Amino acid sequence: MKKFLIIQSRPEDEASGGEYQSILEIGKLKAEEVDRVRGEKSLAFSGIDPEDYKGVIIGGGPFTYSDEESKKSEEQKQFENDIQPILAKIIEKDIPCFAICYGIGLLTSKEGGVVSRKYGEPQQKVEPININEEGKRDPLLLNVQTPFNAIVGHKEACEILPRSATCLASSLDCPVQMMRFGKNVYVTQFHPEMDAEAFAVRIRIYKNHGYFKPDQAEDIINKIVTQDISESWKIFRNFIERYK
Repeated sequence: MKKFLIIQSRPEDEASGGEYQSILEIGKLKAEEVDRVRGEKSLAFSGIDPEDYKGVIIGGGPFTYSDEESKKSEEQKQFENDIQPILAKIIEKDIPCFAICYGIGLLTSKEGGVVSRKYGEPQQKVEPININEEGKRDPLLLNVQTPFNAIVGHKEACEILPRSATCLASSLDCPVQMMRFGKNVYVTQFHPEMDAEAFAVRIRIYKNHGYFKPDQAEDIINKIVTQDISESWKIFRNFIERYK
């Protein structure tokens, strides 16, 4: 039986484990239905073929793709180098894929677009996301109301859309919040894969990573937990159901 492949790039065990659990819970997946790869680990992608899976899920992470190479950690350099053949095959074969946040940098750059800090939203928050006309026709968004609330927080974003991509959703501060390549490859800048509890754990882990001032962490968490972000979960669940 084919499974889903979860690719992660979070070096911190607690953050990686929390993201993995969130993907299972929000996606309504069982552990036996997925294979998990810690992509930042040495030789993590050895023998991995995305065609062997129902779909590929690429999680977010603390890395910033548009940083200068000299500022990137060895873990980030390794991950970005090793995942390239996987991404190339996903795009070429139009293999079902759902990439989140950091994935927008990986795929935008690979496909000739521009990713930069121009539309970054470093202050972690809930933001209304608007589905455009193209998005309203997409299978992953058909039953999603617009606008919907979603968690955002990213140092970089897509500045110029690749010619091979279709924008599906945007927000006031970020023109590309969701895009699609071909018919089956999706990327979201926002986070449809976690609930408020998972978000709180992630905020505390990354409070010293430059997304916000460390002393703001608890205030940010308190604001987030009062917001209804459940509509955004439908998008991720629709992906899982469509390819399950």
